[in-house]
Amino acid sequence: MSLLSMRAGFIPLTDAAPLIVARELGFAEAEGLALELVRAPSWSRLRDELVFGRVDAGHMLSPMPVAMTLGLGGVKLAVDAAQVMSVSGEIICVSASLAGRLRARGHDFAFNDARAAAVALLAETGGALRIGVPFPFSMHMELLSYWIETVAGGRPAGLDIHTVPPPHMADALAAGEIDAFCVGEPWGSIAVEQGVGELLLPGSAIWSYAPEKVLAFRHDMLEVDPEPAERLMRAVWLAGCWLADPANLIAAAELLSAPHHVGVRADVLERSLSGRFVISAAGETRMAGRFLDFGGLAPFPWRSQGEWIADRLARRHGLEPLAARAAGRAVFRSDLYRRVLGPAGAWMPGASAKVEGALIEPLEIQTDRGPVSLPRNRFFDGRIYDPDLP
Repeated sequence: MSLLSMRAGFIPLTDAAPLIVARELGFAEAEGLALELVRAPSWSRLRDELVFGRVDAGHMLSPMPVAMTLGLGGVKLAVDAAQVMSVSGEIICVSASLAGRLRARGHDFAFNDARAAAVALLAETGGALRIGVPFPFSMHMELLSYWIETVAGGRPAGLDIHTVPPPHMADALAAGEIDAFCVGEPWGSIAVEQGVGELLLPGSAIWSYAPEKVLAFRHDMLEVDPEPAERLMRAVWLAGCWLADPANLIAAAELLSAPHHVGVRADVLERSLSGRFVISAAGETRMAGRFLDFGGLAPFPWRSQGEWIADRLARRHGLEPLAARAAGRAVFRSDLYRRVLGPAGAWMPGASAKVEGALIEPLEIQTDRGPVSLPRNRFFDGRIYDPDLP
């Protein structure tokens, strides 16, 4: 059988694992794909590679396809999120000096209390904070803004959130260019390894089950010739199933550690795959349950999550909210996911949207393949987002 050639862009992060595993363990080849992985230095570069057709698919921040479809950031292009590649996985890191001041105030760096962390941070800095995020249209930006603005009762005048590519976060912290950052692993752990930062909080303490990365395609490509994309979707889904098995954790870390993939020591990569973190140079540890999720219902692209992202973007950028929410819903392609991955054996919920933030505990639901658990889904302040409400 002749193989279809396909190029997929990625950023060196632990959550690029489904694409890397799909290529290296033969899931893509089994689907008839000759998959070439293209490592990009920044999210803007990866975005441009997709826009100009130099890659056919992208490992993307979940808000990126929504922002591109809405025409934000100087780019107007319809891009679809065919499936979620990973859930959660964000980490917030503060400089070593700021960490010392927080500890002097009595903050215990608990990984499960987002409100206490924000209160301590705001009390120590008065809201004068320079925070790095990997891209303006990212779950990191959404979680940080939601978290700080909720606790502060509005955006602090001294808050400065700006873009730093993930591999450069630790360097920016060491140079004193930023006081803190929110990024995907392993770059928070790298700051700890270098002695320049301490881990304050996982993103899951703010929203316990946020879609972090998606597998994205140009909408026009899916309309004209969907077959290569469908093959890649199956390969990435199978890779996610493999990654969800704890028995494969060490092998996954070794695979990702290759210089042309993430290029970070396997033992550091294991931290985000297991959720067992070293948070300071002193060796203090914390556990973040389900820090990264690849399996079960994690890959399902809920329409309500695309809508939540669009609603947040509309508020911040002055867009008409109802039109933006409709566009966000359409970007998250649950219809495509059902058509392609249903026959492959993926779990399929009965609905394609849900109330976000409503699950205090996991909930067992019925699917076409029997019962499956919906994980806990909570915002730290108890708020909910109901897509059926105005």
